[in-house]
Amino acid sequence: MSGFTLEQLSSRLGSHIESSSEFRGENTYFVAPEKISEVLTVLKEEFNFDYLVDLTAVDYLGIKSPRFEMVYYLHRFGEQYDENIRVRIKCSISEDKPAIDSVTSLWAGADWLEREVYDMFGIVFNGHPDLRRILMPEDYDEYPLRKDFDVRNREPSKRSFKKALSEGNF
Repeated sequence: MSGFTLEQLSSRLGSHIESSSEFRGENTYFVAPEKISEVLTVLKEEFNFDYLVDLTAVDYLGIKSPRFEMVYYLHRFGEQYDENIRVRIKCSISEDKPAIDSVTSLWAGADWLEREVYDMFGIVFNGHPDLRRILMPEDYDEYPLRKDFDVRNREPSKRSFKKALSEGNF
């Protein structure tokens, strides 16, 4: 797509964009969580944002509501230098039901990134092909990157370790 501009993207996705911002040449678009699959599909299929650089979550406990925010970094490789563009897509997620659609059908590389966010924040990815813990033991019932995670509470770790010992996993 020669001559690509962010204005074209904003025009195409206008009804799905709740707000946008630009800081130091980086563009961020805020969308509703129920529109994330549709927006990311358009970005990939119509605007050639073929590379999912990263996806992560942020916990804004006590700062803003909804508590969680999903962040997707996408890159578009264009024919011309100025057509190589990165965008950031954000959406807020409720603490009551921390869930959002998986994007593994668009980018296979999202598989482990989504598992990491699930493992560390407890955000569920609907439609993920293998959503299970990737860093913490399966029986661990805490989410270490949540702001309310008590690093002094050793009980979940002790339970998990004792179970692993009794099963001969060490």
